[in-house]
Amino acid sequence: MSAPTVTSTIRYIGVDDKTIDLFESQYPVPNGVSYNSYAILDQKLAILDTVDPRGTEQWLKNLEQTLAGRQPDYLVVSHMEPDHAGNIQRLCEMYPNLQVVGNAKTFTMIGQFFTLDLPDSRKVLVGEGDTLSLGAHTLQFFMAPMVHWPEVMVTYEQSEKVLFSADGFGKFGTLDTQEDWACEARRYYFNIVGKYGGPVQQLLKKAAALDIEIICPLHGPVLRENLGYYIGLYDTWSRYQPEDEGVLLAHASIHGHTAKAAEKMAEILRQKGAEVVLCDLNRTDVSEAVEDAFRYSKMLLAAASYDAGLFPSMEAFLHHLKAKTYQNRAVALMENGSWAPSAGKCMKALLDEMKNIDLCEQMVSIRSAMKETDLPAMEALADELLQK
Repeated sequence: MSAPTVTSTIRYIGVDDKTIDLFESQYPVPNGVSYNSYAILDQKLAILDTVDPRGTEQWLKNLEQTLAGRQPDYLVVSHMEPDHAGNIQRLCEMYPNLQVVGNAKTFTMIGQFFTLDLPDSRKVLVGEGDTLSLGAHTLQFFMAPMVHWPEVMVTYEQSEKVLFSADGFGKFGTLDTQEDWACEARRYYFNIVGKYGGPVQQLLKKAAALDIEIICPLHGPVLRENLGYYIGLYDTWSRYQPEDEGVLLAHASIHGHTAKAAEKMAEILRQKGAEVVLCDLNRTDVSEAVEDAFRYSKMLLAAASYDAGLFPSMEAFLHHLKAKTYQNRAVALMENGSWAPSAGKCMKALLDEMKNIDLCEQMVSIRSAMKETDLPAMEALADELLQK
């Protein structure tokens, strides 16, 4: 299959991986993932990033076809994570005159990942705002530390107004997957980049000063239209503001009683006009739960007590939220315990470690199984949460 074009002189040479089951060995990717790589054809020929070793052979075919016998002059390294940098050594060995473009941290990491003898004559060291001319095209480099590694940089091509955005604006799913962009981009963002909202905000400020017509990320489709929509979502996400009004109701149940109470609470909330997403933490991948926690303005947690503590799936979920800097949300708690309920105080302790959590004063405490006598407290808790 011939490589598609980004523009007449900028070619996509990446690959789709439909065999991978877990991205970064933890996130399920039922529709696979793309590893994006690009080539700019000019007087000087630049390759922007390589691909994961899983896609090496197809990438080399795409590269050979695009080069059409030419020798590449530059390899621009946006990000040293192996799904993008996995073929740096191979490419440098194939083309002994190739120069590698990166910042100081890039070259430190190249030495950590590879046994590659890269003399200074093959290094093009760039810093904030530096440019590199290819002929008709000029590349300008902007540092993006901690989006989401410290060496990350983005590249702006001035003549065709293309931003090569590293992991920014990426998503799960192969390029031929037909699905809503925001869903898998949101899950990708919050689980991988989400901890670093401040650095993302800094990068967005730099991007706002550029005239951008095309965004070329390292995962997912090239973005050409309605760029304000994508940039607006990134602004909302990186400020840790809710995208939608609604409640994520996440429950962790042992024998089903807590789950039944959660289902009843969802019914109560919906009767009061709330949008509710019900999530069984025992059966839903935590990356999906994290995505919805950040998407909605409110969260209600219902958990069973376990070993004088908290049922493991709820505990793991809250640790994930803390790691991704969950904040600026209203939260309500329901606990269940047959003799010494402990889930509520454990959930509160974990939430207390997060920023700007508006926790409801009331808490529903169920003993073993929900009963009619629990309903008034559940109604009151629903009212308090929705008033926040």
